[in-house]
Amino acid sequence: MLDRGSPTSPSKDFMVSRVFDAPRELVWRAFTEPQPMQGWFGPTGTAIIAATMDLRPGGTYHYGMRTPDGGAMWGKFVYREIDAPRQLVWVHSFSDEGGGITRHPLSASWPLEMLTTVTFDEPLDGQTGVTIRWSPINATQAEQKTFDAGHDSMRQGWGGTLDRLASYLATENAVSEH
Repeated sequence: MLDRGSPTSPSKDFMVSRVFDAPRELVWRAFTEPQPMQGWFGPTGTAIIAATMDLRPGGTYHYGMRTPDGGAMWGKFVYREIDAPRQLVWVHSFSDEGGGITRHPLSASWPLEMLTTVTFDEPLDGQTGVTIRWSPINATQAEQKTFDAGHDSMRQGWGGTLDRLASYLATENAVSEH
């Protein structure tokens, strides 16, 4: 049995929010259809090179991305809840090409699994607010500490990803208006 260490006190969840000038249905599709995900998902400088999606509770999104240095990094979502078009909940982990859970390629003490909750709100007509909340699952003290110390890095990574989503949505919105 794997020793996950002693129980830890809950950390402060990581949260990032952004308002997009796009209808909620378009933003929802950007998160729930494989082709749109390939157009925006991942930090600045990365590109999705492979992806499969089975959007249902218990289903997965398995993807590979090319990093700026030319390497490949794999990840996986296991969907827990799908409440269209209001909320998605999944367990997010790094993976190998076959979908097995792996350690973060750059941090041996990063939590193996992250609970991801994405909410989609409509603050104004024609706009969509997206809030992403991340919290480690069954983290050891070392993993919890790494997660808590990584909020600035996560904010930068998700910031670049959400910038890419904004660009994707602006293009899609322009196409749909013509």
